[in-house]
Amino acid sequence: MKFKNVLIASDYDGTLYNSEGIITAQVREKIAYFIANGGRFTVSTGRSYQGFHAYDKSYINAPVLLANGALAYDYENDCISFLNHVGEEIFDALRDLHKTFPTASVEMYSLFNSFVINNCDTSSRHFTSQNISFSEVDDPSKAEAPWQKVMIFSETQSLEIQKFLKSQHPEVRYLPTTGRYIEIMRQGVDKGTGLLKLADNLGIPHNRVYAVGDGFNDIEMLVAAECGFVPCNGSTEALAVAGRVVRSNDDGAVAHVIEILDEIY
Repeated sequence: MKFKNVLIASDYDGTLYNSEGIITAQVREKIAYFIANGGRFTVSTGRSYQGFHAYDKSYINAPVLLANGALAYDYENDCISFLNHVGEEIFDALRDLHKTFPTASVEMYSLFNSFVINNCDTSSRHFTSQNISFSEVDDPSKAEAPWQKVMIFSETQSLEIQKFLKSQHPEVRYLPTTGRYIEIMRQGVDKGTGLLKLADNLGIPHNRVYAVGDGFNDIEMLVAAECGFVPCNGSTEALAVAGRVVRSNDDGAVAHVIEILDEIY
C-alpha cells in the first residue's frame, strides 16, 4: 500500500476546516483515499480533551493530538496514548501571578474536569462555547491535577503577564494565543514534540511524517515534520517556516497535501 507508514497531522480550525467550519466533500474524499491506501491521518489541535468534539473514524485513524501536543488520545480504543502534563510544579508561579494580577483569570484543564480562578465572562464563554463543564476555585491546589494545560486571560494585561512570567518564572513555558490568552504547558511540550512522539508510538519513521497548519502554535509541528505544509492564507509566522505552501483552507488545503504526497509515493 503506497501510504503505509505515512502519517499526516493536520491543524483543525483554519486548516482542515474551511471558513464555514466544515470539512468539504473534496477533503473528505482525499483523506478517505489516503487512509484506504495505508495512510494514518489525525488532527493536532490546541483544544483540550473536553473541548474536542470532532472525532470521526471516517477521517481520523490515529490518536488525536490535543492541548498543543501535551495529550494524544486514542478515540478508537477510548484511552490515553500519552500525556505530558503540567501540575504541581507551577502552583507557586500561578499563586504569584494571581497575587500580582488579581483581575486575570486562570483556567486549568484536567482530563475530565476543568477549573477557574477568578472567573469572568470571557472564561465562562470560553468553557461553554466548547461544551466544557467547570468549577470555580480559589487556589491551584483545589483544582484536580494533572492538567493538560493552563490558560490565562486578561482583558488589558496580557503583555505585562508575559513579561512577568519571563522575568520572574522562567521555569514556566507559555505561549501567547488568540483573544488575549496565554497558554501554559509543560516544558518541552509543543505540537512538534507531540507529533514525533506519536509517530514513535505508531512505529512510523520521522521522514514519513507530515504536518499541515496555519497558525503560530503550529510552527514547531511544521518544523518537526519531514515537510510542513501551510495554506496560502495561513499566518505570516506559519508561512515563514513552510516547507511548501498549498491551497487555502477554503480551496482544500489538506486535499492538496494528499495530492502532493500521491506524486511522491
